[in-house]
Amino acid sequence: MAPKKGVKAVARKKKTEKVVNPLFEKRPKQFGIGGALPPKKDVHRFVRWPQVVRIQRKRRILKQRLKVPPALNQFTKTLDKNLATTLFKMLLKYRPEDKAAKKERLLKRAQAESDGKSVEAKKPIVVKYGLNHITYLIEQNKAQLVIIAHDVDPIELVVWLPALCRKMEIPYCIVKGKSRLGAIVHQKTAAALCLTTVKNEDKMEFSRILEAIKANFNDKYDEYRKKWGGGIMGSKSQAKTKAKERVLAKEAAQRMN
Repeated sequence: MAPKKGVKAVARKKKTEKVVNPLFEKRPKQFGIGGALPPKKDVHRFVRWPQVVRIQRKRRILKQRLKVPPALNQFTKTLDKNLATTLFKMLLKYRPEDKAAKKERLLKRAQAESDGKSVEAKKPIVVKYGLNHITYLIEQNKAQLVIIAHDVDPIELVVWLPALCRKMEIPYCIVKGKSRLGAIVHQKTAAALCLTTVKNEDKMEFSRILEAIKANFNDKYDEYRKKWGGGIMGSKSQAKTKAKERVLAKEAAQRMN
């Protein structure tokens, strides 16, 4: 067919044939039964997680969605990382003795007593633990610093402790991880720890830590006492709410015009 007048004939490009090496035969993979293994997929979303993990995740989402009263919300305000690292370094210096060290000490003491030597028992400066013991030290005004874990379950065990510390004017702080506190005192977990005194060489550093903790917790107690938490909806709910607001704003603008 002859080309129409006034229209230029478009020259067709010749397709360049791909040179195939006859030595390498193309064999497409067959992913059927008994065939090649399928490529790896990310099945992270389809994993059936253990019930403990599912409960933890649901609890975390619920704490975001529901309104959390100030008494519980204060446990989300934890000590910052740098100050927490400094504090834990100091606490490690005052670890109480473990079972093996206690056994060795008592054996030496028994040996000395059997030999007829007098044994001088000097009370060591160590971190105190146990809720009843810490409460007694706070009430007697012997505690100098109280460290509370943020993830104690049930939270009612320690929810009253910040109020008591503030009433007795004792510095307190909330740190992440009851297991971290437990590791210091050779336990699995610890709800709270307490320092009654420190050695002379650590007093300067300890006073700096106390000042920072007072500024972050004791002085801000009234602010935290009024602040509710939670009430954060999911991304879908937020998108729906924004869409409704846009529609209402549009209707209001039409009424004005």
